[in-house]
Amino acid sequence: MKTIILDRDGVINEDSDAYIKSVEEWKPIPGALEAIARLCRNDYRIVVATNQSGVARGLFSIDTLNSIHHHMLKEVRNKGGMIEAIFFCPHGPDEDCQCRKPRTGMLREIAVRMKIETSGVPVVGDSMRDLQAAHDSGAIPVLVLTGKGRKTSRQLKKKDSPIPSSDVIQYASLEAFAEALLAGELNNIIQKRLDA
Repeated sequence: MKTIILDRDGVINEDSDAYIKSVEEWKPIPGALEAIARLCRNDYRIVVATNQSGVARGLFSIDTLNSIHHHMLKEVRNKGGMIEAIFFCPHGPDEDCQCRKPRTGMLREIAVRMKIETSGVPVVGDSMRDLQAAHDSGAIPVLVLTGKGRKTSRQLKKKDSPIPSSDVIQYASLEAFAEALLAGELNNIIQKRLDA
């Protein structure tokens, strides 16, 4: 079964500069849950990889985070999909944590736990951190323009971008990415990464 790794905030649900601190604040992006369900029906395994520094900042507890994730899993199931696993980093940016994106620790852990190679695996995110982690782990960085995606797209065009914009595939949303993937538009890109 093929795997797709998704960031959470800004990809599956609406993001907030004030953080998603409760179940009530978690709102799915239109079409995102349906996209996950469609990918699942086509034999893709969905894994979530998300930085959640709000825990370290004291904005919400691990119990609250677990409640948000339980709610997300239920909402995805209600649409006919399934998220197989959720990996998260609860640490803050000053804690020098290896699992916090843009570092690759979380993706390496996913590879070990899910028994996969990251090469050829699409990693869908809306921030430069997501793209860097994907790029540096040999996965395929996919940028969606929801959440912080438009800002990230502009950053990619700058000379000081940490990764080349040519290495990143862009789509308007998770729904648009799923549509393109299932239509076979990414087949050549994935195969080239696997052959490299």
